[in-house]
Amino acid sequence: MNYSYLALGDSYTIGEAVLLSESFPYQTVQLLRSKNIQISAPEIIAKTGWTTDELIDAISATNFLKNYDFVSLLIGVNNQYRERDINEFKNEFELLIKKAIKLADDKAKWVFVLSIPDWGITPFAVDRDHQKIAAEIDAYNQICKIISEKYNCVFIEITQGQREDNTFDNMIATDGLHPSAAEYSKWANKLADAIAAGCSV
Repeated sequence: MNYSYLALGDSYTIGEAVLLSESFPYQTVQLLRSKNIQISAPEIIAKTGWTTDELIDAISATNFLKNYDFVSLLIGVNNQYRERDINEFKNEFELLIKKAIKLADDKAKWVFVLSIPDWGITPFAVDRDHQKIAAEIDAYNQICKIISEKYNCVFIEITQGQREDNTFDNMIATDGLHPSAAEYSKWANKLADAIAAGCSV
């Protein structure tokens, strides 16, 4: 069987500031192939700067396959960055979860939600209020976790590790904002392990 994988998100999903092959969806596919899991290259619906409503609009305007074996979702940082209303995010994120499940052939266990990284710890945010950003990111991630669990999707926490990795220069891309290939590798390992565990059941 050759599995299909759809990745939904924003700059973190396309791998802004690194090679496409170094993005976490592509690294995930390579890791799965190394585990002898046959999987096609990821289909990516994501763009730098997208908020939840912009991703919803893009999904509505895209012609997809009938369904996908795996769907990942990582969205919300731009809602926080633009100081959007968090209740608006909650409603739109829940809609995205429903759309992701539909795209996964109504199999919620094959929808993988990654937590939102904390951009406040990056060099880009050196003059920003780090504590405020962290608190808001935590609030957003709590919503992501609750809604993911409500619909029986898999929630993958990557934020705390990303925060801890901030002390290492090789974990930040050259733009001083986005993760490096090495940081994406850690996310990919978590996602690949979750997918592989499901495949073995």
